[in-house]
Amino acid sequence: MRAICLLMLLGMTLAGQKRPVVVISVDGLDHRYLRDADKLGLKIPVLRRLMREGEFVGGLIGTVPTVTWPSHTTLITGVAPREHGILSNRRPKEESGDYYWMADMLKVKTLWHATRKAGLKSAAITWPVTVNADIDFNLPEYFRGRNGGSMDYISVFEKATPGLVENIEKLDPSFRQEWVDDRTRKVACVYLLKQAKPDLILLHFVDLDAVAHEAGPFEKEANHTLEVTDGYIGEIVKAAPKNALIVVLGDHGFERVDRDLNLSVFAKGMQMGMLGGLLTTRDAAVAAKWRDTGLLGREVPIDEVRKFEPGADVVAAFEPKRNEGFAMKPGAELYVPPYEKGNHGWWPGLSDYRAAMVMWGPGVKKGVTPAVPMESVAGRLAAILGVKLER
Repeated sequence: MRAICLLMLLGMTLAGQKRPVVVISVDGLDHRYLRDADKLGLKIPVLRRLMREGEFVGGLIGTVPTVTWPSHTTLITGVAPREHGILSNRRPKEESGDYYWMADMLKVKTLWHATRKAGLKSAAITWPVTVNADIDFNLPEYFRGRNGGSMDYISVFEKATPGLVENIEKLDPSFRQEWVDDRTRKVACVYLLKQAKPDLILLHFVDLDAVAHEAGPFEKEANHTLEVTDGYIGEIVKAAPKNALIVVLGDHGFERVDRDLNLSVFAKGMQMGMLGGLLTTRDAAVAAKWRDTGLLGREVPIDEVRKFEPGADVVAAFEPKRNEGFAMKPGAELYVPPYEKGNHGWWPGLSDYRAAMVMWGPGVKKGVTPAVPMESVAGRLAAILGVKLER
């Protein structure tokens, strides 16, 4: 009995020890990449290991809108965009239309605030909304030029924590190149793990999202990009302390787009609006006409609309049909070619449209768990770090 009690006490002590948390966001990592890895023929041995040995969540149900900057901010605040204030990737036109670069645009506190308040150290690598953030080791998402998922080196260098870029280059001179891409992001993360040893790392990989927009999700180009990313994740896992918690997740799902329904023709002269990828109206007669066309996808119940957007003032809301989008284009064509072969920003209630999430490391219970709201992630990470998120 005494031996059992000692083992239980040891287990409690180990569980309570401080351990680093490495959050790896793979932009555009739809949960179907992992769930359907065999079907897609994906060569992702590292992610397969994390799924097999850790907790494989059945997807993260997104918030409105399901795009990169709002979603990343929800992941580290635990609240929806309407609360944290990052409403899109770019600000409204009346506010310049520029990106939400600056951390002082946040309306709530984040994991890095909680980490600092607890006397711990944080790091971020091209995580959105981090310019001038209270982060100890910061390579913020900031760019004047883009090349796919890459950002120009000079812009990131100018906004980084003083001395950080130079120190990374001393460890690995290959970090210095024209574009900050996923390979160099990986180099930065390995440096932080080996040298700086922060308690929290927020890493944002971007290349998969860029390729999925251009070629479509789950296509050979996107699949190859994820396979390359898997190798980077393997190097990070190898460099991480043995007691680290590794979290790999996406920020939104992804859908192939074959064509767009041209709302300039379909809804010409009718009262309409857009909400989180839905076509909406406040006119019951218009809603009845749309139902009769057979050209729209699922009509989203109003209760579901208000679950994600409590203040929505609509009488009806419709998703596009699967693999179709909505567009506003001049001309008389009812259907027009899509701007990109793959996209996101759809309604978070769309079936199977979810971000991925895997947790791996000591103390993580092995198995598959049901889908959870994206808002739940920050609180769980805070509990593991032993810090408290302020509301």
